[in-house]
Amino acid sequence: MTPTPDIPSRDPQPGQARPASRITQGDDIEAVKALGTAYKTMCDQIARVIVGQREVIEQVLVAVFCRGHGLLVGVPGLAKTLLISTIARLLHLSFKRIQFTPDLMPSDITGTDVLEEDRTTGKRIFRFVHGPIFSNMILADEINRTPPKTQAALLEAMQEHMVTCGETTYALPEPFFVLATQNPIEQEGTYPLPEAQLDRFMFNIQVDYPSSDEEMAIIKQVTGTYEADLEVTLTGDDILRLQEIVRRVPVADHVVQYARDLARASRPNRAEAPAFVNELVQWGAGPRAGIYLILAAKARAILHGRYHATTADVRALALPVMRHRVITTFNAEAAGITPDEVVERLLAEIQPAAETAIA
Repeated sequence: MTPTPDIPSRDPQPGQARPASRITQGDDIEAVKALGTAYKTMCDQIARVIVGQREVIEQVLVAVFCRGHGLLVGVPGLAKTLLISTIARLLHLSFKRIQFTPDLMPSDITGTDVLEEDRTTGKRIFRFVHGPIFSNMILADEINRTPPKTQAALLEAMQEHMVTCGETTYALPEPFFVLATQNPIEQEGTYPLPEAQLDRFMFNIQVDYPSSDEEMAIIKQVTGTYEADLEVTLTGDDILRLQEIVRRVPVADHVVQYARDLARASRPNRAEAPAFVNELVQWGAGPRAGIYLILAAKARAILHGRYHATTADVRALALPVMRHRVITTFNAEAAGITPDEVVERLLAEIQPAAETAIA
């Protein structure tokens, strides 16, 4: 296990002031404006380190502001780890990286009780030693390389934001996020994530190769002497306030209905399912898909400076929300049909009602 952080702890050192909060208490509309400005600033700051990948950056930030977790899937060398550590620096959050390996044990993540002896009294007591999970942002690097027992150690933390050791439950620091990476190439010696754990991830974010121009810029930047100077954009307190504001963003009934219809249409042998779903899908998306579609739409709306979510926001984030919740049949796999193609066909088949203005 290597729970060594890529960056120093975000906690202030003695004599060092904590960065001032950028989002003040008060009017939600003013907070949304401040977030829109902060989002643009963050994108500019991230662009100093990460070349391209704008959609990936937006999806990671949407997950953060929705109190969700993200699974980043891509081949090695696409800066997945660097992106996550950069965001942690910009948000002034404590950050730990856990390199998942086949011999990693659950206690290596959560922590464990150790027996200590008081030298003056000779009395022995158990003391809980916190594991790397006790940080704001966790990078679970190559999460599919560790056995299910260790993968399951994250489940309680991801869902309940707490860790249980023996008879004692310990609360995790807030805000708390798990951002995991996975290599889709090497499958030998790996342990695919159980569906129950995949469903805990709000997004399955596909990190693709850069364009030709972006790759040239990456090569020049990495092989030169350039070193990015980053500034803190938001604090942990800001994120907690913004998470509450996201949930207060208004959503019209027809937008919620559209998210519900997309999720229900992905389930085979149901009245709402198109014919191709019965043929290509073994298991469809559960209720969490509709919940996350609406939460993601709300966050995307305010990141883009709007005060209500629309069906366009739902459609924009349907792939990362649903691709890991749609399980294709053997026939679909044999024909090379991926969950992404099924979701895209659903988006073409299930059309939203006309947008209406929200006062």
